[in-house]
Amino acid sequence: MIIVLFCILLLVILLWQFKVNKVVSTLSTVLVTALYFTLRIFRIVGDTGDHPLLTIFFCIVLLIVMISMFKINPFLAFLVVSALAGALLGIPIATITTSIQKGIGDMLGSLVIVIACGAMLGKLVADSGAAQQIASYMVKLFGERYIQWALMFTGFIIGIPLFYNVGFVLVVPLIFSVALRYKLPAVYIGLPMLASLSVTHGFLPPHPSPTALVAQFHANIGTTLLYGVMIGLPTVIIAGPIFSKTLKKINPPAPKIFENAADVAPEKLPGLGISIFSSLLPVILLAVTALLASRVTNESIQAIMKFVSDPAMVMIISLAVATFTLGTGQGMEMQKVMNIYGEAVKDIAMILLIMGGAGALKQILIDSGVSSQIAVLLSGLDIHPLVLGWTIACLIRVCVGSATVAGLTAAGIIAPLLSTMNVDPNLMVLSIGAGSLMFSHVNDTGFWLYKEYFNLSIRQTIQSWSLMETIVSVCGLIGVMIIHYLQ
Repeated sequence: MIIVLFCILLLVILLWQFKVNKVVSTLSTVLVTALYFTLRIFRIVGDTGDHPLLTIFFCIVLLIVMISMFKINPFLAFLVVSALAGALLGIPIATITTSIQKGIGDMLGSLVIVIACGAMLGKLVADSGAAQQIASYMVKLFGERYIQWALMFTGFIIGIPLFYNVGFVLVVPLIFSVALRYKLPAVYIGLPMLASLSVTHGFLPPHPSPTALVAQFHANIGTTLLYGVMIGLPTVIIAGPIFSKTLKKINPPAPKIFENAADVAPEKLPGLGISIFSSLLPVILLAVTALLASRVTNESIQAIMKFVSDPAMVMIISLAVATFTLGTGQGMEMQKVMNIYGEAVKDIAMILLIMGGAGALKQILIDSGVSSQIAVLLSGLDIHPLVLGWTIACLIRVCVGSATVAGLTAAGIIAPLLSTMNVDPNLMVLSIGAGSLMFSHVNDTGFWLYKEYFNLSIRQTIQSWSLMETIVSVCGLIGVMIIHYLQ
């Protein structure tokens, strides 16, 4: 009860502090409504002793208040909220710090090489003029009027073989190059591209979660991919070019890392072929190694392919090649190239810390077992199986933050029941995949990656990123249900 009253008090403070801000007021209203229905659920269940959903709700509100109202550094706010969440969710005091350290380590261990090398490559692509050259060609090909569609289709194509975080750090320089060169808002032209990456990450193999779901439900990977593309393209159009038309007023200054992206004189630009090759080399490497790995039977060669196709090695190899093709090969001194890399790392240092903090909170929520409790609670509801899978994934995603965790946890609950549900397993893969993308917010590392790179406030990030992810999730479910009823 104390937690509930404190949540309500914090929401009242938010409404008073931001009373002229319609977006935050709307968000607060939504949170209050969510609190009401959460209480109703537990009243129906009859267990009023332990409410993990209320604890998560409280911690998320507290995190928003600390960052928005009290201007506390997000990394420090994450550490405080993670420790508090661990205590409230019943994790032994002695192991809370272990969970926090594991969360930070797991998150940064898998991402720091990719993000750092991606930032270096992005900075070089921007400063050398390669992004400017690509942007100029794309605008000539599609026309300035349809530049959003050009970026959207580019993101969809490269997003199929590319891991989300790798794709994100690679397309951001291109987005800002177009934005700076043609005086367009970065959010307006960039969100369609990021929506494409999000859809491919949640819907399409060979990304980790869809691939794992295909195996768990014994679905056909080719059919899933076909259905995923059929649902994904309309979803991206709605969540990208159409939705972003409402976001033209969000136009923050470009981050310093990209501030020189539009300053290269045309006669000094690298060639178009070199620019495209250097920028998309990670995509090329991943696509080629994936193709070869499926055709090679020799175990030694397969091991080499696995090593080369690892995202960290892909970024290291790509950065090494770009150092020559866009750096020394264009007459740039090696010291200048290294200075560019040094500046790139400085610009992303806080981003890495914030992502580590988000990883700590995610690990606390996983170790507490709250995702399993949520899934079991919802598994008894009498609704359509595809909607049930989507709902379970949605709630776990909103509470835990990780799309992969949400998808795999929901699949673990649905898989034993699937044989009695009389639904297409390929559609169940996509239904859960869509649910796992629902309303990305402060406990999701993607939320902070987008916020920090695009230099946005939390309100602007929720208004653009969180709503875009929600549209993707809802449209994905609608597409799944349409195909289901047409079968």
